[in-house]
Amino acid sequence: MVKYYELLEELESISEVDFADFQRRIIRDGELKILGVRTPQLRKLAKKYSGKYELFTQFPNEYYEVVFLKLTLAAQLPYDDFVAVLDDCVRLITDWALCDLFTPQCIKKRRDDFILYIKKYLAAGDGYYNGGEYARRFSLRILLSFYVEEKYLPFIFESISCCNPDKYYVVMGAAWLLAEVLIKYYEAGFKYLHSTTCDINVKNKAISKACDSFRVSAERKAELKALRG
Repeated sequence: MVKYYELLEELESISEVDFADFQRRIIRDGELKILGVRTPQLRKLAKKYSGKYELFTQFPNEYYEVVFLKLTLAAQLPYDDFVAVLDDCVRLITDWALCDLFTPQCIKKRRDDFILYIKKYLAAGDGYYNGGEYARRFSLRILLSFYVEEKYLPFIFESISCCNPDKYYVVMGAAWLLAEVLIKYYEAGFKYLHSTTCDINVKNKAISKACDSFRVSAERKAELKALRG
């Protein structure tokens, strides 16, 4: 059974000073210490410690890399075990990087069941880090990862409309999701852009992201740019 100090020693042995400096510039949580271990190396460690989620919950949340491992180990759990610890996990997400790397594959086969959790975190507020900014982004990222299909479009549009985009990373999460809808289901996405419930900032960012994509034709890009507010 690995001890906390042993885990830190292992992480330090594969850390890079320059990479740590780079991460400190882009990771917004100033309270988390950063050792500078690259994501592929962290994923290898997560495989090594697969099945050890309960053990890792006993470790402090002082290092970005340790929190990453906790989230990744939780994401390996079977669906029912995963949702039992989901709230603990969401409360660990204090940065966009941790949020965007947390995409539990067990959700894939239980998408309809997971909708209630998406709704829960879309409504996150003061009880979560930074007013629920990353809890809401988590829901939007899960929609992007697993739900961009025609049958879920009404729920996606409802989610974008009610995500309360008062924080930067919520706006960007919603825009990224909407841009993907525009790429895959242009007519439905274009119609939503005209909706009175579509936030202007989300709309403009989504248009920019869609226009950056090679999967959108020049004609459609011109049509989208004409809609910018």
